[in-house]
Amino acid sequence: MPRTRVLVVDDAVVVRRIVTDALGADPALEVVGTAPNGRIALAKIPQLNPDIITLDVEMPEMDGLETLVELRKLYPDLPVIMFSTLTERGTKVAMDALLRGANDYVTKPANVGSVAEAIQRIREQLVPKIHALCGKVAAPAPPRATAPRPPRRSSAPSGRIEAVAIGVSTGGPNALSELLPQLPADLRVPVVVVQHMPPMFTRLLAERLDARCALKVHEAVHGQPIAAGNIYIAPGDHHLEVHKRGAALVAALTQAPPENSCRPSADVLFRSAVGVFGGGLLAVVLTGMGHDGRRGAEEVHEAGGRIVVQDEATSVVWGMPGSVVAAGIADEVRPLGQIGQRIIELVGSSTAPRPHEVSA
Repeated sequence: MPRTRVLVVDDAVVVRRIVTDALGADPALEVVGTAPNGRIALAKIPQLNPDIITLDVEMPEMDGLETLVELRKLYPDLPVIMFSTLTERGTKVAMDALLRGANDYVTKPANVGSVAEAIQRIREQLVPKIHALCGKVAAPAPPRATAPRPPRRSSAPSGRIEAVAIGVSTGGPNALSELLPQLPADLRVPVVVVQHMPPMFTRLLAERLDARCALKVHEAVHGQPIAAGNIYIAPGDHHLEVHKRGAALVAALTQAPPENSCRPSADVLFRSAVGVFGGGLLAVVLTGMGHDGRRGAEEVHEAGGRIVVQDEATSVVWGMPGSVVAAGIADEVRPLGQIGQRIIELVGSSTAPRPHEVSA
């Protein structure tokens, strides 16, 4: 199998060397070139024919955002991973890039003691994302596909949907910016979201989505009331849980150990939400690498809740949704463009049959 060809774009010589060394240690990857800014990178693409680009955010002459705009005009299908610092400026530009078509991002190593540690950090964070986006190295196999398992009877009154929980990772900012604005201001249930992101990114994501959505979008705060007509996004590096306090619902944030190497984790959110809503929970699993959300979705299934997942064709990476389908617990597999309307239909109807329950 040919190696994945990578073009590294960064204005810092040291960073280009560290990234090149980190990627070069993987036999499935080949760094075919580097560039100190976007203008030079655009000129090199026809010569080097890369499979993927790592793109710095802050560069002279042509920064990451300007470069991405041109890349999407000239090479709309070329995967791009943003490589940003966790500064206010770097994070804002990286977030804008994700919402304009970048496939994923990696934060630059900070506060590491040596070059060797920086290289190791990049290997752990960047290499798996390159493999997931380019698909030339087999990812760990999801559970073997099985026939849909019949759900238990819903514990919610008349099967009524009482909340929507969404889990998403790679490609998530774009997916959420398409899905969530479709939901109406009078949606009668709350929406809780886990998007795999570090601190600062999730705050900016909530702000960007709030400007686009009819529903109010929050980065969740510990102890915050959870109410219909609102969307709550788990903050980076914190699990989000839903707790019942008397008759009220509140958000609970924890820094319990990561699950599936993720904090926040969709499994944690789904598990806590099904504990509150039982069969009244609608779980939605969108694009993302790995299998976070599968175990939580199994609990939703067992409680009689509903599970809708994004299809492979519209997912940037079909890891998370694919693992739910392979486990035989997905009620519906739909293109991203249909999921918003389907949420509206399910929330508004408590008696719609499950697709695998419909008789011919």
